[in-house]
Amino acid sequence: MLIDAHNHPNWHGFNAAKILRNMDEQGIDQMWLFSWEVPADEYSPSYHSVLPPTGWGIPFEDVLAVGREAPDRFVLGYMPHPKRPDAIDRLKAAVEIHGVQVASELKVRLPFDDPDALRLYEACGAMRLPITIHLDYPIDHGRGDYPRPNWWYGGSLDALERAVAACPQTVFIGHAPGFWAHISGDDRYAKESYPSGPVLPNGRLAPMMRQYRNLYADLSAGSGLRALQRDRDFGRDFLLEFQDKLLFGRDYFDSQLMDFLHTLELPAEAFDKIAYQNAERLLSSYLDVSPAADSQT
Repeated sequence: MLIDAHNHPNWHGFNAAKILRNMDEQGIDQMWLFSWEVPADEYSPSYHSVLPPTGWGIPFEDVLAVGREAPDRFVLGYMPHPKRPDAIDRLKAAVEIHGVQVASELKVRLPFDDPDALRLYEACGAMRLPITIHLDYPIDHGRGDYPRPNWWYGGSLDALERAVAACPQTVFIGHAPGFWAHISGDDRYAKESYPSGPVLPNGRLAPMMRQYRNLYADLSAGSGLRALQRDRDFGRDFLLEFQDKLLFGRDYFDSQLMDFLHTLELPAEAFDKIAYQNAERLLSSYLDVSPAADSQT
């Protein structure tokens, strides 16, 4: 069994047929399929090269369209922008009418601990919806991404920690360059999206994962993989320590993450948790059963 707990419709040109073919080729049984609701002024023009240049972000309608092609293979995700006055009502409708199970992806130019966002998170917890968050720092990549010099999302890890602490009954799944850069104790998270080199002591991710039972992480995109590859031994130890709180996900359609995981020769129990069991548990039990207790049953 294998669950890709982070992907999108029409991302990099993958429509329903291509996604299903890709899943079959890579042995993926189920995929969490996310929307990305973002207004025009928060959307980098660079995304026009990997998404249909017909609007902004990834409409929920696209999630529904792909999901209808194979309902048993897709878990539907939707997250309205927290600044929408009707955000909670829209999310409730998505759950009740369309069977949405994940509030994702949250990728907005708004600090994670904004009061309107906190209210939405609390509603997600009440509906037992995990939230996959995207954190990017305001790094100038020199691309000239008009009209902004950079495209930050979420604010900072500090803002995320305040949100996680303020909403203990809501599951947050960390993701993206700004999140995974904090695996190391250096200051490169604010200077480059994908730091390389040895993982230094006092990184913030491990202490946060230990402290907050409602904080999880997915390994998707280049950010999760590169964080693990910075220091192979540290990466393997990280996977083993947090085997109950990590989710396999791609955010692409390649096999690089799985190829790397196989080279680590993880114990079967740890591998299975990351590959699919943690994702299944979040949807079935949410926070009702602690990871440690669940692994002993």
